Amino acid sequence: MVDSVSQSLEKYMDVLATRQKLVASNVANVDTPGYKTQDLDFQSEFNNSLHGAGTATSQAVTGLRVKNDGNNVNLDREARLLSENSIRFTAATNLMKVQLRMLKSAIHEGQGA
Repeated sequence: MVDSVSQSLEKYMDVLATRQKLVASNVANVDTPGYKTQDLDFQSEFNNSLHGAGTATSQAVTGLRVKNDGNNVNLDREARLLSENSIRFTAATNLMKVQLRMLKSAIHEGQGA
């Protein structure tokens, strides 16, 4: 029970970490001519990781306004994704803490018997 939930949370956090790296790369390349914004389909990547698929794959984001230099990074979009990622990571971390507290409690109860 605890193990499967913890494994799912770990995979969820791995996908969050991958997205965080992509968003950071997008922000770092905001002034790079020709750079195309990269992202991943979060839900699909998480589902894939739950079913043992390989690592998350990034893809170019379409539908963004392209500047004269060919770059399409939108800082407002990236800031929103950073905030969303932070909220998701905090929630996952809190859930993991609860799982660890439950495990610790079970261990202590077992020692008292």
